[in-house]
Amino acid sequence: MTYWFIKKEEFFKVMKYYVYLLKCIDNTLYTGITTDLQRRLKEHNSSSKGAKYTKNRRPVSLEYYEEYADRSSASKREAAIKKLSRKEKLLLIEAVS
Repeated sequence: MTYWFIKKEEFFKVMKYYVYLLKCIDNTLYTGITTDLQRRLKEHNSSSKGAKYTKNRRPVSLEYYEEYADRSSASKREAAIKKLSRKEKLLLIEAVS
């Protein structure tokens, strides 16, 4: 058996964080943070690991995301997006469409 060891600092350098916006079936928007967009979207749509908010609003679709190199920056951006009005969030989504 082969073991690969990686320094904690190196592990965190390669990890990416994503801030994302989902549109729920009732047209509400949900903002979150993750290291794996595909896994998290699957959890929101079909798992008990999805957010409590989205469990009763399935299916959800990924409408927008931003990539960050560290959790701190991603968390700050998530908080900033959560403070935006619905109209401002929709403008973010439109900007990448």
